[in-house]
Amino acid sequence: MGMNRKDVGKLGEKLAQRFLKKRGYHIYETNFYCQAGEIDIVARRRDYLVFIEVRTKSNLDFGTPEESITASKKKRLISSSLHYINTHHGLPSSWRIDVVAIEINDKGKTKRIELIENAITL
Repeated sequence: MGMNRKDVGKLGEKLAQRFLKKRGYHIYETNFYCQAGEIDIVARRRDYLVFIEVRTKSNLDFGTPEESITASKKKRLISSSLHYINTHHGLPSSWRIDVVAIEINDKGKTKRIELIENAITL
């Protein structure tokens, strides 16, 4: 019995948070929702505000996690990021969107975890 998509996503976000903290990211919040969409992780890394999209796949899925980000998803991520910037004060003035791509096996063990900085640009 493997994990369902929701479990895979939840596990991925936990793994991503741990991974990012080790790399000096300070996490502001997770699962930020607005009308434009959702941001998995909002963090700061040095003088950057970083919006992070976590993509987790188990081996049954086709393609890599990062390939699964559609053009419309990218647009929503950018809109959500701008919404966050416009509704929060005291943030770093530079920002970017990173992607954490995670592949796990059917037992939930990490096979690959990779940070792609500035993965989605305007």
